[in-house]
Amino acid sequence: MRAALFDMDRTLLRKETASLYVRYQVAIGEATLGDLAKTLYWVGKYTLGLLDAEKVAAEALLGLRGMTETSMAARCDDWFGGWVEHHITDGGRQAVRRHRDAGDLCAIVTGASPYAARPLARRLDIDHLVSSEFEVDDRGVFTGRPVAPLAFGEGKLRRAERLADELGFRLEDATFYTDSVSDLPLLERVAVPVAVAPDPRLRRIALHRGWRIEIW
Repeated sequence: MRAALFDMDRTLLRKETASLYVRYQVAIGEATLGDLAKTLYWVGKYTLGLLDAEKVAAEALLGLRGMTETSMAARCDDWFGGWVEHHITDGGRQAVRRHRDAGDLCAIVTGASPYAARPLARRLDIDHLVSSEFEVDDRGVFTGRPVAPLAFGEGKLRRAERLADELGFRLEDATFYTDSVSDLPLLERVAVPVAVAPDPRLRRIALHRGWRIEIW
């Protein structure tokens, strides 16, 4: 069995979801423009491959402490319809359809939360998801702590390895689509690495190594 793995932000979607979610929070009065500016700063560092993902996650997740998981899932469903769905790339839709028609297993592999990614997975009929996870207590309430490893860098590779083991495919036979140099550990493991509208560092690496580059 072959697999096609898809990053979410700036790959299946034209935008990254962190700032889209904070913009949504600003619109409903749950965040400030200062919160948005901080998020955009983090996104900029991520684009340059300079983000300390664990430190940022620890700070960001404190804001979720005390919220129920069901509330977050419902919130993200509402947010997706109004703020995210129209950013789905045509190239992403076509690639998912092409792999599905070929009989490949399809999965979203993202550093975002499952609550942000599941609506997209449902919209594109993608059955499997690898994401960062948030700790939830026995009441279904967020503790404000992440579940290690976060799905960034080596952590994304480790989580993808778990999915491969669970579903019975080999990463060495898989295709992986992403825009980000932070995904280099997984790109280097798969059979077909594809750089989609890559950030500057990934573009240089892709050109040097002869990897496919696509603009969705």
